[in-house]
Amino acid sequence: MAEAMRQNIAGMLKGIERYNPENLSTLEKYVQIQSRENAYDLEANLAVLKLYQLNPQTFKVDITCQILLKALTNLPHTDFVLCKCLLSEKIMAEESIAQIMYLGDILEQCDFQHFWDRMIPMSEICDRIVGFQDSIRKFVCHVVGITFQTIDKTLLAQLLGSIDESTLKHWVKKYGWQEQGKNVIFIANQDENIKTKNITEKIDFENVAGLMAACL
Repeated sequence: MAEAMRQNIAGMLKGIERYNPENLSTLEKYVQIQSRENAYDLEANLAVLKLYQLNPQTFKVDITCQILLKALTNLPHTDFVLCKCLLSEKIMAEESIAQIMYLGDILEQCDFQHFWDRMIPMSEICDRIVGFQDSIRKFVCHVVGITFQTIDKTLLAQLLGSIDESTLKHWVKKYGWQEQGKNVIFIANQDENIKTKNITEKIDFENVAGLMAACL
C-alpha cells in the first residue's frame, strides 16, 4: 500500500499544495502505513511536521512520535535533525517526544548499550514501527564497521541489543565479518581504509611577484 500511495503523495508535495492543510489526513495515514509496512518517505513526513507547525491546532503527538522514530531508522543520515528543526520547544517537552529525543541523543553519542536499556520502557511505541530494532542494529553495525578492527563477541552482542548466538551469527554473516576463535570477531583491517590524498596548490605569479621583488 505504501508504494501505491507514494506517487499520489508526491503530487501533493508539489508547489503550494505542500502547505494545504486539507492534505494532512492523507499524509497522516501515509505515516501510519510507513510504520506498518517498514516503508519510509522523509519528504512526506517533513511535510506533516511543517503543516503542524503552520496549523498548531492539528498537531498529533502519536503521528509525530512515529515520524521521529522512522527518522531514527535512517541513521547515520541527518533525517532526525531535520525533523527536530520543525518542532517547537513546547512540542519537544511532550513526555513521549522528549523520550524519543533522548533516544536520538544516545544514538548520536553511539552509547548503544544505554540505548537498548532506555528503549525497554518505550517498547510499546517503538514496536509499532515495524523493523525498528533491526534498523538500529544496521546503524550499530555501520559504526562498528568503521571503528573496530576486532571486537569481543560478547560486547558485539550487547551493542546489538543483547542478542542471542544465532542472531549474532546472522549479523556477522550479513556484514562479511569473521569469527576468530571463540570470543573474537574480525571486522576489518582499518589501516586499509586509510586513504592518502595529494593536495596541490596553484599560486599565480602575480600573487608572489611583490614578495619576490621585496627579496631582491
